[in-house]
Amino acid sequence: MSRLDDRTALLLVDVQQGFERAEYWGERNNPECETNIAALLDHWRATGRTVVFVRHDSTDQDSPLHPDNPGNALQGILTGAPDLLVVKSVNSSFHGTPDLHAWLQTNDIQSLVVCGVTTNHCCETTARVGGNLGYQVYFAIDATHTFDRRSPEGESISAETLAQVTATNLHGEFATVISTGDLIRAA
Repeated sequence: MSRLDDRTALLLVDVQQGFERAEYWGERNNPECETNIAALLDHWRATGRTVVFVRHDSTDQDSPLHPDNPGNALQGILTGAPDLLVVKSVNSSFHGTPDLHAWLQTNDIQSLVVCGVTTNHCCETTARVGGNLGYQVYFAIDATHTFDRRSPEGESISAETLAQVTATNLHGEFATVISTGDLIRAA
């Protein structure tokens, strides 16, 4: 991989305390996710690159991510102030407040690294929309995690399988799927 543009923004999507509740969400994959997120954040800060935090404010009162619940807070690994905080209640970080696309355009940012929670929901949707808007998107697959899900037929689909499908869906069309280590070496 060639060197990343110095203006590549790191989008840390929904890295919130509520996702730490296994009894609510179920089994997850990638126990190294938080370590990799912290490594990316540390490297972005050390190299003076743009950092964007995204927080999901659920409209469901019972969700750990509802603004009235303590799980809405960002996890402690997200240290320091971001260059931008986007608050959303849908899957895409591009459909929140303030307008992420407008902010990136104003700041002449054309490439993004997407990481966070969950791989196949808000991270994947953000990468797809970003790709459709013309950004060069890098998807840090090992700095995301997701949870086991039930298919419409009732079959249990493992979090690891869902992550592999997301990587397959994104790579080469919406984003470049890449590891944390490769991103750090290229930044």
